[in-house]
Amino acid sequence: MMLSVCDLHFSYNGRSVLGDIDFRLERGELLAILGPNGVGKTTLLKCMNAILRPKGGAVLVEDRDVLTMSPSEIARDVAYVSQKSETSRLTVFDAVLMGRAPHIRWRTGPDDLRRAEAVIHTLGLSSMTMRHIDTLSGGELQKVCIARALVQEPSLLLLDEPTSALDLKNQVEIMSLVRRVVDEHRIAAVMSMHDLNMALRHADKAIFLKGGTIHAMTHVAGVTADIISDVYGLPVAIHHLDGQPVIIPTT
Repeated sequence: MMLSVCDLHFSYNGRSVLGDIDFRLERGELLAILGPNGVGKTTLLKCMNAILRPKGGAVLVEDRDVLTMSPSEIARDVAYVSQKSETSRLTVFDAVLMGRAPHIRWRTGPDDLRRAEAVIHTLGLSSMTMRHIDTLSGGELQKVCIARALVQEPSLLLLDEPTSALDLKNQVEIMSLVRRVVDEHRIAAVMSMHDLNMALRHADKAIFLKGGTIHAMTHVAGVTADIISDVYGLPVAIHHLDGQPVIIPTT
């Protein structure tokens, strides 16, 4: 098993935010964490790479507990793409190359440069390598952030709302990119999402959080209207268009 989250608990100022979180993920699988605002989706992602320290439990990446590892060790196995990306006067190439930091001891070497160039080419960013990232569109910047994460060569990729604030075209491009990365690089990926239709179109599995615990975990084909209605407090129907599930509120 590539990823095992075991009995994870997290509290903030004495208030329980997450409890009894337990799930598994294999290489080549993409998991969507779903649920309403404030339910703990981002908190769970941050616990999984020790940005936040859980009160109890374990996060095993290929049998190594992330919560006992140093930040540099974590960065070799786990890459995190946050919801809000920092902009600066770095060029696209330099921003992507920063992802090699966990593997660099003294200085950047030819192998680091080659790996950055390869990821930039794979993600279709070659035409903008010398542009400054503070001049990029939202979709372009998100691709750069994913490229920087991939050049870390992680076993596990964590994405917090990867399509947040993007237009429809860029949402589809980013989600198609994430799906392709998981398939071609054979990594495991976990993403928090608000867009249920987009999540179910691209993910393999879904976790629905409610009240700080897992209300349901299923392959996307097993997601039902009852699960969604219970979690979001809104009656819905699930229809299929060209084989894809489409969730429609019924009120």
